[in-house]
Amino acid sequence: MRGRQYRYGLDMTALSPAPDREARERHWLRLTRETLPALARSRDWPVSADHCFQRILLDNACGGRWYDHIARRPAYAHAPDAILAAAIALGESVAEDTADLDALNDKSMRWRGKL
Repeated sequence: MRGRQYRYGLDMTALSPAPDREARERHWLRLTRETLPALARSRDWPVSADHCFQRILLDNACGGRWYDHIARRPAYAHAPDAILAAAIALGESVAEDTADLDALNDKSMRWRGKL
């Protein structure tokens, strides 16, 4: 049986639940509040604010507007492990310059009717 699929067609059930959910959330916050905004200063990215990175990564991990998939706020605290893991992996790819933040942002904005 195939698991639920998210961005890039990944079978997210292959990811085991976080052994330490708090550690995963801390990693998410460090990535989106510190790492990516710091990198934005030296890269030609369309965003630099932490909440923008969070929107882009969560939307793309969900395959649509995150709030259509995650009922409560803050989203990272209520996202299923698979979605949070996918968003973190995508953020790490952005940081490593192996994912196109411009394209991810455009996709997020289209889902929100802003493009």
